[in-house]
Amino acid sequence: MINRAFFAAAMGAALLLAPPARAADAPRAAVAAGELRGVLDGDVAAFRAIPYAAPPVGALRWRPPEPAAAWSGVRDASQVGPICLQRYNATDNGVGPLPASEDCLTLNVWTPARTTGRRLPVMVWIHGGGFVNGSATAALYDGAALARQGVVVVSLNYRLGRFGFFAHPALTAESPSGPLANYGLMDQIAALGWVRDNIRAFGGDPGQVTLFGESAGGIAVNTLMISPAARGLFHKAMVESGAGRSPYPRLARLNTGASPSAEARGAAFLKTIGVDAGDAAALRAIPAATIAAAPDPSVFDGFGPIIDGRIVPTSVPDAFAQGLEAPVPYLSGSNSLEFPIPAAQLPGALSGLLRLSAPAQARLAAAYPDKAAFQAHVLSDIIFGEPARALAALHAANGHPTWLYRFSVLSPSVRGKLGGAPHASERQYVFQTLKSSPWPAGGDDAKIAAAMSGYWTTFAKRGDPNGGGRPKWPAYRKAGEQLLNFTNAGPVAQKVPDAASLDAIGALQAGGR
Repeated sequence: MINRAFFAAAMGAALLLAPPARAADAPRAAVAAGELRGVLDGDVAAFRAIPYAAPPVGALRWRPPEPAAAWSGVRDASQVGPICLQRYNATDNGVGPLPASEDCLTLNVWTPARTTGRRLPVMVWIHGGGFVNGSATAALYDGAALARQGVVVVSLNYRLGRFGFFAHPALTAESPSGPLANYGLMDQIAALGWVRDNIRAFGGDPGQVTLFGESAGGIAVNTLMISPAARGLFHKAMVESGAGRSPYPRLARLNTGASPSAEARGAAFLKTIGVDAGDAAALRAIPAATIAAAPDPSVFDGFGPIIDGRIVPTSVPDAFAQGLEAPVPYLSGSNSLEFPIPAAQLPGALSGLLRLSAPAQARLAAAYPDKAAFQAHVLSDIIFGEPARALAALHAANGHPTWLYRFSVLSPSVRGKLGGAPHASERQYVFQTLKSSPWPAGGDDAKIAAAMSGYWTTFAKRGDPNGGGRPKWPAYRKAGEQLLNFTNAGPVAQKVPDAASLDAIGALQAGGR
């Protein structure tokens, strides 16, 4: 099993965050590994770069996370830590500041500075970035505005790229029964274990944990929904543009198809960087910079979680279809035009998703209002819209509370330039961090952000997004299915607007294309 976060018997006496006597006082919290000194952000206390696992370096590379070491004295938790090693993109607002390091398994906590002793719901954020970039330290993901609504927010770094998702024959030989390959997911599970064991020290309730994530983070949430190792560590789940039909490779012992096994993919990668490593020790001796400098793999070509039989037992759709997912309230959705350029202009693995037979493509095109709508929306619908709806339908049919949304907001500065809300554009509304938007905010953006953020925090508190005087969000049911559409005029409950085209895509998926 995965090593859980280190904890001591003293945790039974873990202190709630005490009300500061003066605004200048630095807040403190005692966790299992030692005492922390955070920083005040107005009426929110923030604690940053808290180790939740040992540095996965040297002999610990490509191993399940180990417990974090204890420290003596008071650890400064006022500054963010290194982001996980990646090909750095300073223009991406989902990537935090340098430095980057293999030693990156830390998390951040935001909590109301003044508590009444009542345990607060916890929201644990998993960032996106195709499993190859991003971090928990980006200003876009500042949790202060959410915390001000009466929740404790946790964001975490996890191993990325081939540091986080990698298999090789030598690693399988070293540990045949695993767990293997899904080191980034194991990090996320270890962080959830840390939350379970330590979040009381920040006023949080370990029995009210909501897991939420976007893009690759949403894929991770869907995957943790079906992971036995994560069961019981969270109690509600929210997925923003989390795909749902991602093609997961398999370890060799589970690989029955024609696609190469995960180990074969790993061995092929080593050839591309000119490395011949015959055993696990040689693999771990490869310079980190050599691995990080290699071209990034694509989530659309099967990079990311790997079916290993333990952490990931099967594909997400198959698990939901069999009723094997976590029986928790589930909220999911996608943006109105995730890819705002025609599919034919997209490169590589993305455009390859449209390699359909001529009859299949004709049937699919006929389900759209016209050729222009087909060309503009089909790829977004295949990757995000249809899977979100399909998983919601399965979860609801399995008897669990389910809500579906569509995000269609375009800030005034980009209206007329984009045909719909692009991928990842909802994040600054959820976190109310509009200053970190890639375009200037204006108009009703702040009002829309307050509403969306309110739905999210209410769901974390109640397992139902409704309340606070906002428009009612109907629970999803296949019969008469409705979603909540976040529009420029505000949230509107309506029937799924593109059901016919999504039905056509679903039929193709069911028929194997």
